Amino acid sequence: MMHTIRQVFRSGKFVTGFVIFVSLLLIVLIYPLLVPDDPLAIIGLGTFFPPGIYVNVYDSVNTAPYTLNLPEAATNRIANKLGAKERQDMKEWLLAAGIPEEEIDIEDTAKLLDLWEKNYDPNKNIEGMTLAKMRYYQRLNNSLKGLLATEGLIVALPNAQTGTLEQVKVIEQSDYVNVREVPNVRVLPLGTDNFGRDVLTELVKAAGVSLQIGFVAGLIATLIGLVLGLLAGYIGGTVDDIIMFFTNLLIVIPSFVLLILISFSIGQDKRGAITIATVIGFTSWVWTARAVRAQVLSLRNRDHVNLSRLSGHSTVYIILNDILPYIMSYVVMALILQISSGILAEAGLSILGLGPRTTEVPTLGLMMNWAMIYQAHVLGKWWAYLPVLVTLALITFSMNLMNTGLDQVFNPALRE
Repeated sequence: MMHTIRQVFRSGKFVTGFVIFVSLLLIVLIYPLLVPDDPLAIIGLGTFFPPGIYVNVYDSVNTAPYTLNLPEAATNRIANKLGAKERQDMKEWLLAAGIPEEEIDIEDTAKLLDLWEKNYDPNKNIEGMTLAKMRYYQRLNNSLKGLLATEGLIVALPNAQTGTLEQVKVIEQSDYVNVREVPNVRVLPLGTDNFGRDVLTELVKAAGVSLQIGFVAGLIATLIGLVLGLLAGYIGGTVDDIIMFFTNLLIVIPSFVLLILISFSIGQDKRGAITIATVIGFTSWVWTARAVRAQVLSLRNRDHVNLSRLSGHSTVYIILNDILPYIMSYVVMALILQISSGILAEAGLSILGLGPRTTEVPTLGLMMNWAMIYQAHVLGKWWAYLPVLVTLALITFSMNLMNTGLDQVFNPALRE
């Protein structure tokens, strides 16, 4: 056994896949201990917040300021509100409003803002402009107010007795706060999804649930395929004919179509993660059974099997002690492929809206489904779907790499 393990871990492909898979597994296990948040908790009142560090504005105003004289501060402030796209959009509105093109200089910030302030009318109806575009220009106009101002912002609070506003603080443009001193800060490395949920926390939980589904589905499919393949290959005769009849019947029907029909018939309320995993397992054992049968057919007439049979050993004893150990390496490789296939099958079902119920736990497929429904790919909100695709790719790639490494170790035709 130790010799076999050493051989396996000498395979570069297996080790690479194993390291990737174990790293993902450790993240799934450790991250919830460090960030014990509900993965389906809605923390943002809005959709698709971009990745970043979010600082509470109220707390930052009341945090002790530090004066920093950074030379690029004003330039960065202007560029953040008035980039190349915003300048071009302003030019388009001004042209549509009848301003001659030669009067519009989008490179001169002061001149452009002055022209915009004098001519922009939020209520003006320009021919061909949609309501959404008009709303965009209104938001743009609000963000440009006071952009070139050099004085600070005045913070005022109402007087408890008179009700009039009284100045309590002036925030200078050179004032900075140390983010460590702000009491409420939330780091969102992958932003939020369409529901306002932390994508990273959701992704880690979803990866864990998808792995559970894959393991359960893989174990069920491998166990069924192994038992039927052993019986059909060793006993033969009528037993083999009956098993192969049902196996060939299921081969004719595409397993994913069968999976869709069964999942649809179960109903959304009853489709839990384990239920989906069980359905996947019971519809994906066919190729394992055929492959195990072929392996057993090549072993059942070997000398050691005939000797065990002549010694009076039972069929169960011969299968478990004289045949199964010789195909265990293949069974392990089949299990790895079944787990990988189970994860992909769940993802495919969930994208079609036939996966586990959405109110219970997230899965990688459900996250893809939500991203597609709310058009994250159309809106350019990459953080809602790209990390999911990368995680799916890493899981399946690592497992297939491990399988290839095992095949090179146990398959004499592929050994170097």
